[in-house]
Amino acid sequence: MEAFVQNHLTAWDKDYASRGRLWGGAAKGLPDLPQGLTILELGCGDGKTLSALPGGGRIVALDISPRALQLARRLRPDAGFILADAAALPLQDGSFDAVFAFHVTGHLLAAERRALAQEAARVLAPGGSLYFRDFGAEDMRAGQGEEVEPGTFRRGGGILTHYFTEGEVMSIFCELEPVSIGTQSWTMRIKGKDLLRAEIEAVFKKR
Repeated sequence: MEAFVQNHLTAWDKDYASRGRLWGGAAKGLPDLPQGLTILELGCGDGKTLSALPGGGRIVALDISPRALQLARRLRPDAGFILADAAALPLQDGSFDAVFAFHVTGHLLAAERRALAQEAARVLAPGGSLYFRDFGAEDMRAGQGEEVEPGTFRRGGGILTHYFTEGEVMSIFCELEPVSIGTQSWTMRIKGKDLLRAEIEAVFKKR
């Protein structure tokens, strides 16, 4: 099991090494945050969300892939970067006003997802918010690949993807107070077929 965990955590670095920047453009639909906040992004990847975050405060980006951090730094040189596991944050309690977890929680095993949620709650300051996005169970890719845990599938070079229900998201982030949760769905036309994409978005607050 230890070797399997290590392989899935290093799979992203191998992917970025072979393919470079994977995600074009900047993330859309981000919350309208005031300037001056201390913001943490978990699993920043090559910087798609990071590049769209507001300036004027302190931004810290974290990823387990050294190559991803190199790519992200080019897009947001004013941010601080940390090479670390999002399920074991080397950060002080209550040190961030906002935490972003966009398409990172779903690339972990169940125990790691719970640890990420606990760590995110720990580093949030009272009154701070966590912003979550990940694929939902109705997504067109759910069920593709080798199922390694319920709802979690391994494809290609070993990258895992878990497909969430809204109830599961609420359960994982149970240490925080839910503000909103919903599923955004849209279709993509691939090889003449309309296929469904589904993404769960949620906001949580720390009391």
